Amino acid sequence: MKAYVLINASPGHAIDVAKALQGLAGITAADAITGEYDVIAVCEAKDVAGIGNIIVEQIQKVDGVFKTITCLAVR
Repeated sequence: MKAYVLINASPGHAIDVAKALQGLAGITAADAITGEYDVIAVCEAKDVAGIGNIIVEQIQKVDGVFKTITCLAVR
């Protein structure tokens, strides 16, 4: 299962958040972006529970992460 996680970072922390996420288990890509969100991360796990674990145990614990929105891929 694949999910895109849209992340709002604290002001001035978008690039740091993206760098911190790169290479973490289950996260296949993380980039600082422009627009309403500051960072987008691509996550992969075997099921929804695994995606949830990545978000709660890894992404949300990164310093500078303020808010996350998860978009599950349907195909």
